[in-house]
Amino acid sequence: MKLNKKVILEALSNITLPNEGKSIVDEGAIKNIQIFGTDIELDIEIKNPTLQYKKRVELECIKAIHNHAYEKAKIKVNLIVNSIEKNIQIKGKNIPGVKNIIAISSAKGGVGKSTISANFAVSLSNLGYKVGIIDADIYGPSMHIMFGLEGETPAAISVDGKTKIKPLESYGVKLLSIGFFAHSQQAVVWRGPMASKALNQLLWDTHWGDLDYLVVDLPPGTGDVHLSLVQSIPLTGAVVVSTPQNIALADAKKGVNMFQMESINVPVLGIVENMSYFTPEELPANKYYIFGKEGAKGLAEQLELQLLGEIPLVQSVREAADAGRPVVLQGTTPIALELLKMTKKILESIKKRNLNLAPTKPVELSHSKGCSKN
Repeated sequence: MKLNKKVILEALSNITLPNEGKSIVDEGAIKNIQIFGTDIELDIEIKNPTLQYKKRVELECIKAIHNHAYEKAKIKVNLIVNSIEKNIQIKGKNIPGVKNIIAISSAKGGVGKSTISANFAVSLSNLGYKVGIIDADIYGPSMHIMFGLEGETPAAISVDGKTKIKPLESYGVKLLSIGFFAHSQQAVVWRGPMASKALNQLLWDTHWGDLDYLVVDLPPGTGDVHLSLVQSIPLTGAVVVSTPQNIALADAKKGVNMFQMESINVPVLGIVENMSYFTPEELPANKYYIFGKEGAKGLAEQLELQLLGEIPLVQSVREAADAGRPVVLQGTTPIALELLKMTKKILESIKKRNLNLAPTKPVELSHSKGCSKN
């Protein structure tokens, strides 16, 4: 039997939760299903936070899929506890003066997402657009270093009688990062709600002014910060970054699936493949596919998305980031031209999205003080 969402839902419809009159499917408790071959991951919302109840739901789901779908399936169940009495609705709205908000995402760390974000933002500025960037990688901020602003602190200004943060500016890009507020050697150890609150402060307590594009560099994964973002603001679209490696591609697929969930529905503008190949300076005609060849291209075709760029592995990219001067500023070097080409493809995808789709609406999900995942 081929595993798909319909088969899984039919299997789960055999489960009725305690004190519920309908099946787990009819109750609307199934929030997301992801299938990777014979691996299945479920997001299920429940109202009872007790460990005994969680374990029962998890075992019932595994048993139902094994009995009614595929007995050798590997199943992971994420239980989202939603205490109705304590729901806090986060109402999303537009940021005044900001025309487009683009999230740069990667479900896996270490693929160069922040490097892509920084060079994308600077490329936009070089093309004449008004640009801002938020370093929303709350746990591992790096944008302040990449823009040569390490050790700097934003000033406070008064706007319409309210105190706001004035973002710092570098290479024509307005920038705000949690790195401005934490010491360079200080570990940021926050629970999900604290990280979400920090992101909302970066969004709403900042005077961005008029921007054509606000780039949001997200942390790796698909967690609280991501949900807070799609609840807080209407994203124009998301760009997913991956390397060609199969492990990274599997995570990239999860990232795409998150944005395409019915309850989130953020347009995915396409996929950027970073570290596509290595070309030695002394052998400019040679390409070495260290992490695999055309992996993101295959994933983009599979998901019917655009491949926005194939960025090579070049030493100067790392050196430029460490020096606080994004490599796209090198102008006519091959890597700078490749990043500019990527930026233009993203702009084309944004234009197409804005012509053919209605503005994205902020997601109306409930955050709860008792919200947790198993």
